Amino acid sequence: MRARNRWGWGFEDAAISTADARAAAPGLVGLLGFGETEPEEPVAPEAVELVRPRIQCPPHLRGICTSDDAARIAHAHGQSYVDTVRGLRGRHPHAPDLVARPRDEREIEDVLEWASGANAAVVPYGGGTSVVGGVEPRVPDRFDGVVTIDLGLIDAVRAVDPVSRAARIGAGASGPRIEEQLAGHGLTLRFFPQSFELSTLGGWIATRAGGHFATRLTHIDDLVESVRAVGPAGHWVSRRVPGSGAGPSPDRLLLGSEGILGIVTEAWVRVRPRPVHRAGRPVRFDSFLRGAEAVRALAQSELEPANCRLIDALEAAQTGAGDGTQALLTLGFESADHPVEPWLERALAICREHGGVYEDGGGDRALGAWREAFLRMPYLRDVLIRLGVLTDTFESAVTWERFPAFHAAVTDAVHAALGEPSRVTCRLTHVYPDGPAPYFTVLAPARRGEEEDQWRAMKRAASTAILDAGGTITHHHGVGRDHRPWYDAQRPDAFAAALRAAKAALDPAGLLNPGVLIDP
Repeated sequence: MRARNRWGWGFEDAAISTADARAAAPGLVGLLGFGETEPEEPVAPEAVELVRPRIQCPPHLRGICTSDDAARIAHAHGQSYVDTVRGLRGRHPHAPDLVARPRDEREIEDVLEWASGANAAVVPYGGGTSVVGGVEPRVPDRFDGVVTIDLGLIDAVRAVDPVSRAARIGAGASGPRIEEQLAGHGLTLRFFPQSFELSTLGGWIATRAGGHFATRLTHIDDLVESVRAVGPAGHWVSRRVPGSGAGPSPDRLLLGSEGILGIVTEAWVRVRPRPVHRAGRPVRFDSFLRGAEAVRALAQSELEPANCRLIDALEAAQTGAGDGTQALLTLGFESADHPVEPWLERALAICREHGGVYEDGGGDRALGAWREAFLRMPYLRDVLIRLGVLTDTFESAVTWERFPAFHAAVTDAVHAALGEPSRVTCRLTHVYPDGPAPYFTVLAPARRGEEEDQWRAMKRAASTAILDAGGTITHHHGVGRDHRPWYDAQRPDAFAAALRAAKAALDPAGLLNPGVLIDP
């Protein structure tokens, strides 16, 4: 197995080395106009200090539980900016006391039964890619300890139904693991979030994650046929059907539940043949808002492009896909059944009507540059943090008529919170007939030693502006612990009461991921 980076994103063998970071620093600092040219060194493993475990693994769980320091550190955080800063400096204030790696549901039940008697909180863990504090074992003081349950060993494709085009997959399967197993059947789940190499099916379901594709079947919600979960109150298995009007959906209660109602163990998901026909083109616009109007027309045209990401001029320049004067639309179609050039041609005609320009048969370089930057961005983010750059992302969704004012309000709020020379870029990652999902990237000089306070001020400003301007606090990153104040303000009070009642019925002791979504 490849070793995970102990403090930042991804795998050790793919991380950008100190030598390469030092070589890249002058160019990055020159491009941004701020930052430092000497990378900060990660704290040595032997210098990391952890609080001793407060609880001990019982004898009957020693085959699947550990209190090893390396395991506790690896499960102490997700992948947010604050998580990475802490990891870089060897600070893990909320490490779990124990880490369990069950191999089946029976072993999950054993851990839950023991945790209840030990008054230990339980944090479900998939790929650990949460950027909102969703897997951080930060729990109320009333608990005597915390055990993190890592689902990574429950990762098999257990059945494939080629007739109905569905597959039954273990919740711990990562994106590459899923695609590797489905490839033998000529199928794909077609779900590619930026966290694809690490994140898992169970994590996608628990957080209502969004994939890379921009229109139609963009959320994991759209791909789930049925879900199986286990919790303190027992098993939860929904009926496998293509659709149902039989009351509120059991699946929908688990989708987005972030581990507070049960631990997702497997799901039947909708799969499809792997595409063989593809066509795409980069299209440029003189302004981001003009490009957004073209994207609205595309979203409402029923053409349903697979890729329809609009990137503002600044982000296009930062990723090597533009010169900073024009917004870039990455437009693409794909199919396993038929050629897609006619769809592309009609989409390009719509873009022309809104001022879009493109090269006939060209543009692969721009698309390739942005795609490569997109895939490597999490690794590059770690380099920027080492160079003293505050770098973070957040996303939302808003209806089309509100979008221009929304974009201005959120951008202005972040600039006001961080001051000059901060940079805020935006891209539309997913688009619907009634609105886009804007995704913001923030870059600013970090105040060494004060990064967490600086980040929290920015987060408060951005999140408040998002709600005030009519958006949602998250489109696909989840709520976790970081978004709780704004989620509390967004949801109806009556729904919060109903969710607390469901929590009380399914998890009477409040063991599962306490502090996420609701308070017991």
